[in-house]
Amino acid sequence: MNRLVDLAKVLRSKNSGPFEITLDILFDNPASYNRVAESGIINVQTICQLYHLEPADISKIIFFEKALGIKVTYNRTVSSGTFRDRDVYGAQQHAPLMDILIP
Repeated sequence: MNRLVDLAKVLRSKNSGPFEITLDILFDNPASYNRVAESGIINVQTICQLYHLEPADISKIIFFEKALGIKVTYNRTVSSGTFRDRDVYGAQQHAPLMDILIP
């Protein structure tokens, strides 16, 4: 097994508007992308567990083979820049993805 951080070229997060966060998982080769995509590990249940969300909070999970990327968008618990927001740009939210184990 490998950690997702060891297979992906880029793991990042960012605002997707003031009310959503987008997680990007990008690969530099088809073998790694296919391994992760075919594992089924990146799914609503996994994202909900990692981010303490409900399934309704997941806007979308998109597997885009041509770009060797996976995009996950979920609702923020607090809108960007408001009271109790600790990451106004959403740039520090990718860390929970790093240690996902991929068979």
